[in-house]
Amino acid sequence: MTHEDREDPVLLHTEGRVRHITLNRPGALNALNHTMAVRIDAALADAELDDSVAAVLITGAGERGLCAGGDIRSIYEDARAGGGTSMDFWRDEYRLNARIARFPKPYVAIMDGIVMGGGVGVSAHGDVRVVTERSRVAMPETGIGFVPDVGGTYLLGAAPGELGTHLALTAEAVGAGDALLCGLADHFVPSQRLAELTADLAGCGTAAEIEQTVRRYASPAPDGELAAHREWIDSCYGADSVEEIVDRLDSSGVPAAKQAAETILTKSPTALKVTLSALRRARGLDSLEAVLDQEYRTSCTAFTRPDLVEGVRAQIIDKDRDPQWSPAALAEVTEADVALHFASLGDRELGLAAAPSVTA
Repeated sequence: MTHEDREDPVLLHTEGRVRHITLNRPGALNALNHTMAVRIDAALADAELDDSVAAVLITGAGERGLCAGGDIRSIYEDARAGGGTSMDFWRDEYRLNARIARFPKPYVAIMDGIVMGGGVGVSAHGDVRVVTERSRVAMPETGIGFVPDVGGTYLLGAAPGELGTHLALTAEAVGAGDALLCGLADHFVPSQRLAELTADLAGCGTAAEIEQTVRRYASPAPDGELAAHREWIDSCYGADSVEEIVDRLDSSGVPAAKQAAETILTKSPTALKVTLSALRRARGLDSLEAVLDQEYRTSCTAFTRPDLVEGVRAQIIDKDRDPQWSPAALAEVTEADVALHFASLGDRELGLAAAPSVTA
């Protein structure tokens, strides 16, 4: 057991009327595990009922990032062993994502540094989302044979035009300007001003005061890259299939589009097709809870497929960056393969959309 393992992975304290939640696994880039998800959920339940708490602020320990995502190594080991603890983790994690979105008090997320996967889930559903010049925001799941979850298909599906489709399929990380453009964040605050901002938030007692304080520290974000590419992104990613998207990108005559096609073709073919379908379906669902229910189905199915273990092996374990996907090509992934990921789980359904309240 490492020193970090012995420390509390979620730190709680209160400054003024703001309850601070700090993800405290800096050596693992604050990767989220089951214990942490349960602890954060309990902290929010407590803060909601505590009249002395006016707002919640979530940050990550260390200077490298808020959270690099879920604890992929643990999921890898669980999948290899044929276990099921990862599904229990996702059940609680997705319930936490829903609680954050519906939390009745201001929920402020400092999205400094790396914010990926599960890190997006504990931040981008909040009320006040702050990015800095160090922010790198991504849903990188297709690169490990997985599908965007934690409400990622809800967020990306709501991004302007087809920007969300581009980010989901390429697994591309974006900086502050593009995170703002895509609706994943609200304000840009230079990292050197975060300590001052945090101190001033302690004196806030209302949502209006929180917003006014953040705006006082905010400034225009550095220009992103996506706005200049909207024309080809919206045109190419508007196709009905991943194959057609790749064809359009490859034949567009735009170097950046051709590079996107090449990037997409390195990802899991199954994950790509399921991701595109999940995004399109998410746009037709009426709530975050319904999308999380759908994501639980895709996650549980992906857990049983070979690409998740292979993708994590190639990217995280052996780091050879040479995953052997199965099936190996887009054309080999059938409609039935994709449909399987959206089939009912029966009595194992997450059932958030049918729940009366996630904050009760």
